[in-house]
Amino acid sequence: MKKIIVLNLKTYSHDLKPIKDAVGFGNVYVAPPLPILSQAVKIHKNILAQHCEPAELGQFTGHIAPEMLKNMGVKGTLLNHSEKRLDFDVLKKTIDLCKKHKLLTIVCAKDPAEVAKISKLKPDYIAIEPPELIGSGISVSKAQPEIITNSIKKSKVPVLCGAGVSTEEDVRIASKLKAQGVLIASAYFKNKKRKEWLKEIVKSL
Repeated sequence: MKKIIVLNLKTYSHDLKPIKDAVGFGNVYVAPPLPILSQAVKIHKNILAQHCEPAELGQFTGHIAPEMLKNMGVKGTLLNHSEKRLDFDVLKKTIDLCKKHKLLTIVCAKDPAEVAKISKLKPDYIAIEPPELIGSGISVSKAQPEIITNSIKKSKVPVLCGAGVSTEEDVRIASKLKAQGVLIASAYFKNKKRKEWLKEIVKSL
């Protein structure tokens, strides 16, 4: 599995500029807000939904069905982010349905124990993100590197490093610890030279 960078735009902005910044970086996946997904797929080939649900096409008002994402040209989805947690049974059904429609699944986990549990569902990647470090500017790769190494030991699938990743050094450390990539969010929006910063992050991986 290739090393990747996931740029989660959360609801910081529904501007298309961040998606345009990622164009040309084949290993950068962007997860924009739902309202601009249809525009985003026309700009960048690696677009993720920030969430989806175990719903088929039909009578599911308000649901985000994996098949709809696939038909839009979306490549995959983030699941179980600490800001959008899912019950385990719901998570399993969602991953299974995403596999059916050949969507990439990146599932967040709060600790190594949860990594071990989620790993059995065989998503494409698991992102280890201690909730207390999300948006803190303090990377788990520096503050608690053992969380990454323990997660990798317990996982049957590639592990990404999230939570507080802010600098090229954070990314290099995560890579040395055998993480297969990183999740970034607030650090991108706090940077005044976003595209240049993203380019350096890509180089560091």
